[in-house]
Amino acid sequence: MTLARVRRRIVACRRCPELRRYCAGIARVRKREFATQTYWGKPVPSSGPADARLLIVGLAPAAHGGNRTGRMFTGDGSASWLAPALYATGFATQPTSEHRGDGFELVEAFMTAALRCAPPKNKPKPHQIANCAEHMRAELALLRRLQVVIGLGKIGFDIAYDRLRERGYAAEGRRRPRFSHGAECTLRAPDKPALTLLGSYHPSRQNTNTGKLTAAMLKTVFARARALLRARAQAA
Repeated sequence: MTLARVRRRIVACRRCPELRRYCAGIARVRKREFATQTYWGKPVPSSGPADARLLIVGLAPAAHGGNRTGRMFTGDGSASWLAPALYATGFATQPTSEHRGDGFELVEAFMTAALRCAPPKNKPKPHQIANCAEHMRAELALLRRLQVVIGLGKIGFDIAYDRLRERGYAAEGRRRPRFSHGAECTLRAPDKPALTLLGSYHPSRQNTNTGKLTAAMLKTVFARARALLRARAQAA
């Protein structure tokens, strides 16, 4: 299995027919703002290199973001917050992520999500997340240099922990870590390097427009990830 093959399997996935119909419908009708554009309209693959040391786990592609552009956190309100934070902390090549081929690339980071299809009202159902889990399992099997994981929102945080727990990782005391903005816990597994799991509010408009999440708050989480990676490198 290679990362390229995993991504091809994601794009071809038909495990949730109801989500395929919904995303295809969005791509067909389109938003007036993007009426002249051709929507991706398929499951959205992950992005980033296989040797990434940081894993970012989101919720799902946005109906008119990733479902339109074919790249996670691209061309929507969340991207306008996330891309600058990634760039400021050295995890991206530029502070904007608007469309595929725009020059935005992740650096030392890998971006994935609990769901690869945009769900209605951004509310995935448990069986849909379960259907999609095999894709993240395949990605984690290839990400052998991970040291830090950031879960965006409670679902991203919880799903990240669930998939890592399947690989033998557990929080100290074996208690399930609780999500909060700025949450931090160490995950350990037999015969594997420890990982640090961080939590951040999701950069959705629901959080950014209300002031629940500010640009400084988001940048602080990624700055913490950078500091942890730097400390690991110095200790090696």
